[in-house]
Amino acid sequence: MPKLKIITLLLLIGLPFTSFSQAGITHELGVIAGPVQFRSDYGQRDDAETNINNMGFGIAFVDYLNFSYTDFVNDYFAEHFKVRNEFSYSKTNLQHYGEWVDKNTPAAKQLQAMRGTTQLINLGIQLEYSFLHIHDFERTVGSFNPYIGLGPQISYYNATATSELGELGNIITTYPKYLVPSDGRPHGYSNESKAVFSVALNLGTRYKLTSMSDLIFDVRAQYFSSDWVDGLNPNEDLFKENKNNDWLTSISIGYIFYLEH
Repeated sequence: MPKLKIITLLLLIGLPFTSFSQAGITHELGVIAGPVQFRSDYGQRDDAETNINNMGFGIAFVDYLNFSYTDFVNDYFAEHFKVRNEFSYSKTNLQHYGEWVDKNTPAAKQLQAMRGTTQLINLGIQLEYSFLHIHDFERTVGSFNPYIGLGPQISYYNATATSELGELGNIITTYPKYLVPSDGRPHGYSNESKAVFSVALNLGTRYKLTSMSDLIFDVRAQYFSSDWVDGLNPNEDLFKENKNNDWLTSISIGYIFYLEH
């Protein structure tokens, strides 16, 4: 009986890959990691100190569907497109920076004391366009193949907002605009975990390391359907500087290997 279970499990794992190969589709698996820069309600907009310091780290596990397994060199879609399935995680620590923080006032001290964290789990799919013929790239070790990709993500975030002055929610610890109710919450901050939609745009290039593996350099911009991903969202009707939902950028490098060639 144990042997039968093992054989059944192997068949369940192997059949999808066999059917994909028979359909002219193969898999490429890889891992990509690098720094994440969160553009949020923490800190001053377009401030270099804010952007540099509010950075975290992310890692992604990717599975590419390659349609050029069969040698249909005249098939434009197979020679230029791949589907990228992705599971990723990132964590960013957040703090206020900028001119409103660099003052010796009670309000500035409240901002200085605020701390936030955002953890993100993303599951998504992208259609990725390669600028060069995929077959030509795969046959040439040492070559580059730039790409662009776009696709939806389901993002689950866990956001926290705290203060070194004490518990948030009172006039002693909390900057005034975060005490105002916002978007159905009692305050302009929230400790919450929720799922949201997002859209990711990727630009990058592959480098053909060996006949069965690539290095990848990847730049991403990801825009969320919510402004609560960082845990802050001041009432936009009263505070007009709160213009955009949260978004992030990342720069990553990774390694991709081919299951078949």
